[in-house]
Amino acid sequence: MSVHIREPRGGFRKGLTWITRLDETDHNTGIGMGVLKLKSGESYNWKPDNETALLLMQGTIRVKTNGISTAGSRDSLFNEEPTCIHISANSELEIDAERETELTVYQTENKAPFDQRHYIPGSIDVADRGKEQAGGTCWRIVRTILGVDGHAGHVRDPDSQLVIGETITLPGRWSSYPPHHHSQPEVYHYRFNKPQGFGHAEHGEDVYKVRNQDTLKILSGEDHAQVAAPGYAMYYSWVIRHLPDNPYTEPEFTEEHTWMMDGTEKIWHPS
Repeated sequence: MSVHIREPRGGFRKGLTWITRLDETDHNTGIGMGVLKLKSGESYNWKPDNETALLLMQGTIRVKTNGISTAGSRDSLFNEEPTCIHISANSELEIDAERETELTVYQTENKAPFDQRHYIPGSIDVADRGKEQAGGTCWRIVRTILGVDGHAGHVRDPDSQLVIGETITLPGRWSSYPPHHHSQPEVYHYRFNKPQGFGHAEHGEDVYKVRNQDTLKILSGEDHAQVAAPGYAMYYSWVIRHLPDNPYTEPEFTEEHTWMMDGTEKIWHPS
């Protein structure tokens, strides 16, 4: 089985559809990733047996976890910050959808208790990255939701085993660039601002053409740079799993390409 998961490109069915699982035989990341779709007026109750995070992609919801309530609404992945619910194993979860709603779901094996966290727009670390790098060709918007403080190298939620965020790659530009890698496994899930949008994703020496609703499993130590096709903005959520005694803090950039990172190196243009 490829690390590039192409299904279901036609759209996800109602209910919870798992794309990756915690204990897969091939290319296991130890990360479960799925999509939860709810109809307008539908309620969803769950008591997950592992650490779980739910990221609102589109819709309007009211969420209650262990007696704490949060409301969230989102119409655009590209223009609006997320609402994200993060709970420990055996927490009581209740979601009421006020209109048709879609969430992505992330899990990893972790039975340890920790305080639930409800992240809402305005509480997310949002940064323009790469704007001055390589003539602006690496400009992207990065929203770090839980797990670490941007690129500060500080683990923010020490009881959690997950790091979660979102990246918006501007049309025709690169992200996760220069190529970088880390020991901890990761999963990317892609969306585009137009249904026919596409980009290319590196995984080590392999390159995959990614389209709307594709998923990429990123294995330990593999470089993973991305590029969006001109005309199409590319969104991907990213989730990293901490390893025992080796938590993720920041990426390691591939040394031969780091010369362009300070923004002062001259980039070739035709004279």
